[in-house]
Amino acid sequence: MVRIFLIGPKENWLDYLLDFKQFLLVFATISIAAAGYIINDYFDIKIDLVNKPDEVIIGKIIKRRRAILIHQILNFIGLAIGFFLSLKVFLINFLAISALWFYSERFKRKAFIGNFLVAFLTAFSLVILGVYYQKNVALVNIYALFAFSISLIREIIKDMEDIRGDARYGCRTLPIIWGIRQTKILLYIFIVSFVMILLIMAYSLHNQYLIALFSLGVFPFSWFVYKLYWADKRRDFTFLSKVCKLIMLFGIGSMIFV
Repeated sequence: MVRIFLIGPKENWLDYLLDFKQFLLVFATISIAAAGYIINDYFDIKIDLVNKPDEVIIGKIIKRRRAILIHQILNFIGLAIGFFLSLKVFLINFLAISALWFYSERFKRKAFIGNFLVAFLTAFSLVILGVYYQKNVALVNIYALFAFSISLIREIIKDMEDIRGDARYGCRTLPIIWGIRQTKILLYIFIVSFVMILLIMAYSLHNQYLIALFSLGVFPFSWFVYKLYWADKRRDFTFLSKVCKLIMLFGIGSMIFV
């Protein structure tokens, strides 16, 4: 959708769908993301058995050794495709793979740096298209910022949701160090700053649609802040995490009208 609606031109949408290199670029990104999920689950087996026991796959359905093998194969696919497409894509994919490993092995248990890293990589899945095609980069970057911000907010909310299991196994996430109340204040600051920066970027592009879209976005984000203020149970944070996913979905859908 970024390729069709943001980079364009839209009229050639069928050519993009049939473009083999475009398919490879998407497939490489998916492969690396899948490998990232596997290695994250690999390192988090004990924590996940506390936070979400019914969703644990590695060690129950898939053996740990086989999971590592699949992780390595998927990463190799991502690197090989990146090398075939261009040196820049190869380097970005290599950095993404390295970052996902260190996130799962170390940074996820640290305050904020793990949240930031995941959000940054989410944004890079869009930025890589701007880097590869070198067209409408500013517009792509606005949506990359949107992806970064929503992902960062959701990652911190997930830490509040998983505080029990994380605390048991020595994680030092923001809710554990600061407490839920202080972490909420940080989220309020992030949300306000995020909406303001998006509006400023939209005005800088003189894009009336984006200005209208982000202006209207003030209302759902105000409701989100209200729900966050009253959230105090695990199910409340689970609900807010799902709302973030819904906001992501609407953000993707809005590309159609840009």
